[in-house]
Amino acid sequence: MSNTENSGTPRAAAVFFEQVATQILEQHAHALPDLRELVIILPNYHVAVPLAQHLARAANLPALLLPQMVTINDWAESVPLTQSITPDTCRATTLYQALREREWFPGADLWGISSELLGLLDELTKHHVPLPQSEEDFLQQLERAYQAKRNAAMQFEARVVHELWYAMSASGELDAARAYQQRLALLAQQAKSPLIVLLTSDFSRLEMRFLQAYGEQATVNMIDLRVLSAQQENCALLHAALGPSAREKNHQRRDDNADDVHAEVLSLRAQAQRLHAQFPQAALGSRLRLFAAHGLEQEARAAEVQVRRWLLAGKTSIAIVAQDRLAARRVRALLERAEVQVRDETGWILSTMAVSTVLMRWLDALQSDFYYQDMLDLLKSPYMFADQPPAERKQMVYQLEQLLRKHGAVAHLEVFFELAQNEAPELGSPLARLRQAADELGKKSSTIHGWLLALERSLNILGVYAGLAADAAGEKLLQAVHTWQQELATDSTRFSRAEWRHWLALQLDAITWRDSSIDSPVLLTHLAATRWRKFDAVLLLGCDAAHLPSADKAAVWFNDAVRDTLGLPVRAVYRAQQRDDLLCLLALNDTVLATWQASKSGEANLLSPYLEILRGLHQLAYGDDLAETELAALLDNAQVRNAAAALPAAASMPQPVAPQSLIPQRISASGYNSLVACPYQYYARHVLHLNELDEVREGIEKRDFGDWVHQILHRFHSQYIEYNKLLINIGKAGLEQALHDISAEVFAQALQRDYWARAWLLRWQQSIPAYIDAQLKSEAEGWRYQNGEVPFELPLTEDLQMRGRIDRIDVQAEASHVVRVLDYKTQEARVLVNKLKQAGEDVQLPFYAHVFEATEAAFISIEKNKVLMVEPPQDVARLAHANIERLKLVFAQMREGVPLPANGVDAVCAYCEMRGLCRKVEWK
Repeated sequence: MSNTENSGTPRAAAVFFEQVATQILEQHAHALPDLRELVIILPNYHVAVPLAQHLARAANLPALLLPQMVTINDWAESVPLTQSITPDTCRATTLYQALREREWFPGADLWGISSELLGLLDELTKHHVPLPQSEEDFLQQLERAYQAKRNAAMQFEARVVHELWYAMSASGELDAARAYQQRLALLAQQAKSPLIVLLTSDFSRLEMRFLQAYGEQATVNMIDLRVLSAQQENCALLHAALGPSAREKNHQRRDDNADDVHAEVLSLRAQAQRLHAQFPQAALGSRLRLFAAHGLEQEARAAEVQVRRWLLAGKTSIAIVAQDRLAARRVRALLERAEVQVRDETGWILSTMAVSTVLMRWLDALQSDFYYQDMLDLLKSPYMFADQPPAERKQMVYQLEQLLRKHGAVAHLEVFFELAQNEAPELGSPLARLRQAADELGKKSSTIHGWLLALERSLNILGVYAGLAADAAGEKLLQAVHTWQQELATDSTRFSRAEWRHWLALQLDAITWRDSSIDSPVLLTHLAATRWRKFDAVLLLGCDAAHLPSADKAAVWFNDAVRDTLGLPVRAVYRAQQRDDLLCLLALNDTVLATWQASKSGEANLLSPYLEILRGLHQLAYGDDLAETELAALLDNAQVRNAAAALPAAASMPQPVAPQSLIPQRISASGYNSLVACPYQYYARHVLHLNELDEVREGIEKRDFGDWVHQILHRFHSQYIEYNKLLINIGKAGLEQALHDISAEVFAQALQRDYWARAWLLRWQQSIPAYIDAQLKSEAEGWRYQNGEVPFELPLTEDLQMRGRIDRIDVQAEASHVVRVLDYKTQEARVLVNKLKQAGEDVQLPFYAHVFEATEAAFISIEKNKVLMVEPPQDVARLAHANIERLKLVFAQMREGVPLPANGVDAVCAYCEMRGLCRKVEWK
């Protein structure tokens, strides 16, 4: 049997709409067929169409002139006012200035405090809460509410709220809350038309006063869905668990001692027995099911599978009511993977979208003086330089990123300009646009209106404005900026760029954008938006105790006791509203699945107390705990898989074959070391060219220290040759001083930009005496310096060339054909000895020895006050020959299609950037 009528209205909803339509027609039968004088207050406009359909059906007339159907807010908005309304943006700047002048919150987030205070002041207005004229009287009122003696915190709270309340009230400006108040008052004064109010939850005190005043002039009838549900047999259990009477009983419950709990259990059992006896047909099993998921992923998969099942069953109106936004995002991703689009009625907060990100990244770049990461993030936005072809933009960003990483440029636009002029002049134009745009926002302070105009000019220069204007969400952002400009055009309060930037971020947080281009039977919405709405099926997502009722925003000003004393809503009011919304949703819809994560991170996670009460009563009354038991078994077989992306059932060690066209024709010592350490690592790095980009080093690292030591020694040996002769002329102290002077010159630039460079310089200076001693000893053994930092390229075979740079070459004074190659290492000798212990494990020295036909080779270990020569234990010439022959063989095999396995040892894998590519953890 179908749960849907021919009209498309779910059976449960049809019952209520029929009753409402019947009541309206009975009360206004004398006016038929013309009901245009009647006004119906709707909870939302989704109610209008089904209500109109049921009115026409129940009237059974050839024609029916429908009543005016409107929400209370829109009805109030239709009333004109003579006085203009001060926008909240202007009120916020006024309040911010007041807080800044009074210096009540030094160093605090004044924009956030202003927003909280505006909310409180509007609440006081909306709920007709008059504050005493005297601050002392207000303080006494707070003392009674807090049930505590006054203290500094209470006095401060009273002073802030009281003083700002009267300061803002004394301005005579009309804000939105007072405008709403005035409009409702005018509507009540002009009341002529009979009024019907469709009620799903309690109105505010202001709105109830309006209805009372309106009722003194014209007829007002309330139709409460909660009362209607209590009259329906199939809603009897819903009403018993969630209705107003259940709420009052729950509110009166005392502390949960053992006697109270026992009494409550007995009461629930008695209530369940009465329900079963009085309403045998009130079981909810065919309408509501609860799915307990083990974690986020199972909940999302279950939701996705159930939505697809409903679609296959022909349901054309499916609501996903998201209590947990994280779960909702995952469900949406799974549905889109299954090619099911989702209409998102909740929308996206503008600050989380790319259109706002480009704007804030631009301001971040200015604030950080064009810190390279901020600037690269900015330039990678599709909205930047949108007036240029995409290919040109991508090439520009790539070139700039390579340039910055190559030179280690951390910040400063002018530094980037200098680098571009020397190596990439084509980058001059985009960098000039950045400089021009930055000049627009270069002032120290301005009004918010002035800042917004400057922002707009800068966005035009950067081509961002054109990009945003061509995007639906971007257009919404630009409209908001124009609105703020108009609202704040006359405001003269000045703000620093940082203050304005924080204001802008808060404004973007308050705007929601909805994509209206998606047309889908699946709707993502929230609980409050479902009032009096009907769907073919409803998925209640994230119904655990933490999300239903949703977490309350903790009030910064006043606790619940004070708010209750003043007449402001307390947390219980908001929770009751959610309970009413849940009752309405379950009463109107025939097919509902509620899901929650019964366990999170291995810990039990409770079901919503509302649904727990409902489940408990249903179990006791009808022997059914409402658990959904079929869905879990369907999940694995119902997954949507991309066959092209499917992984093999059992992962194994990757052993790729290098394509002939990609086999490198040049190799360096480091490349050869990579090939020996792990062939797959070499394949990924040098065949596929997946090497990581060089990082811009923001702080000094060990490799910077090594580079500086290489520079110092190259300059030193180039200027000072034959140390034994120099020893006679300037002495050992003179040599050490010369090395100190060169070191100071090399470290000078680093010392200017980084304080920690001094520590590295001191560390190197410790090594200078030992280095001079080692050099003198080397000369005493007949070796003399010949050359340093020598680049080389040497053909090895027809299709393989060796290339690189050697740190230093020494020759024998008596026989210049006897060569020794040396490589500086800022490492302990022990580490280097271990590297050379196994023949062929580290190929750097044999590689260099072959190129320069050296008979000897060594690392020079420079570590604090020790400088030691570390030589291979094997014969260097034989070692070099063996390593080169191996290299030729490996490349010959590579060209023959021999695989390159990922067989590196753990010590190599620990520091390999390709370990995520070979996935060793999955097959080891």
